Amino acid sequence: MPMRRSPYLLVLVSALAQAHDYPTAERVVFVQTCMREHPGPYYEMVNKCSCAVDMIARDVPYDDFVSMSTATNANSIGGERGSYIRDVEQLQEQIRKFRQLQAQAMKSCMIPTGAAPR
Repeated sequence: MPMRRSPYLLVLVSALAQAHDYPTAERVVFVQTCMREHPGPYYEMVNKCSCAVDMIARDVPYDDFVSMSTATNANSIGGERGSYIRDVEQLQEQIRKFRQLQAQAMKSCMIPTGAAPR
């Protein structure tokens, strides 16, 4: 006897799958950066780095990802302009959370952690 699926269940699953959808270009940039920072066999690293961005996308909405990654990248700006990022505890908290998410994703996807995540 075939299993019948509720149309409500299909809508729910579809909505959950799209809840944290990232633009393709953003995923490509993430994978390229990951591959540059973690060299290895091409197809192996494409799959591992794609896995990592999928893991992050599963847990973090795209807008939060943009905020956290921007703060993380801006944290390295030197001088007075960079002190704004370094002196705001809320931004430092976002940076710590983003680095933790990256580390978890890298570990889950078996990416060597020789290079520090950005």
